[in-house]
Amino acid sequence: MEKKSRVGLFVTCLIDLVRPRIGFSVIKLIEDAGYEVSVPDRQTCCGQPAFNSGDTQGAHVLARKFVNEFSEFDYIVVPSGSCAGMIKTHYVEAVSGDRELRRELTTLLPRVFELTDFLLRVAKVTELSSNFEGRITYHDSCSGLRELGISKQPRALLAKVPGAELLEMKDCQNCCGFGGAFAVKYGAISTAIVDDKIKNIHGSGAGAVVLGDLGCMLNIEGRLRRKGDVRTQVLHIAEVLAGES
Repeated sequence: MEKKSRVGLFVTCLIDLVRPRIGFSVIKLIEDAGYEVSVPDRQTCCGQPAFNSGDTQGAHVLARKFVNEFSEFDYIVVPSGSCAGMIKTHYVEAVSGDRELRRELTTLLPRVFELTDFLLRVAKVTELSSNFEGRITYHDSCSGLRELGISKQPRALLAKVPGAELLEMKDCQNCCGFGGAFAVKYGAISTAIVDDKIKNIHGSGAGAVVLGDLGCMLNIEGRLRRKGDVRTQVLHIAEVLAGES
């Protein structure tokens, strides 16, 4: 029997602590694609909050931790454009004074993939054992789009879901207003941005908005509910692709 390639799942702290069901959907998708999945149990944060706040040393420590915990795997998959963007585009800067760690990252980073990019380009998924009856619209989360070029991948995969009809919203690539600490520091601006996003979701005619970052999910869903919308679904793309939405 041919040995399966090993995938290390960086599940992200938000998914682990707030919506663990998304993590199980991710595992199902990767296993259905023919890979062996492991979830290192000592993993924590990618270091983005520290890095964005100017704590480069804190991000450095977490980059070293990531390398130690994931270097053994054939691939590392991250179900978040935000966390994957931090790892793939900012780790080298965060460890700029550590020549040995930079060398290790040079070897490791090509094996790190955002979930939909992995499923489409590496696993080459052609069909999904899922079904979704209804209209959906897709929100392009900022980090995945601008740092990793994640745009066509999720849409190509959603097109393989029987029953799902994708309706593009206006300004689908505009920010949802979350931005981590931005939503806390600039609450009024954040609220105005997410209100625009909600207006465009409603304008699309879709009953569900799908995206690839839990931070954006929580921001959009929270605002929808506070404005009295209890019907529009807010779903991580892994849930839709795995048929567990």
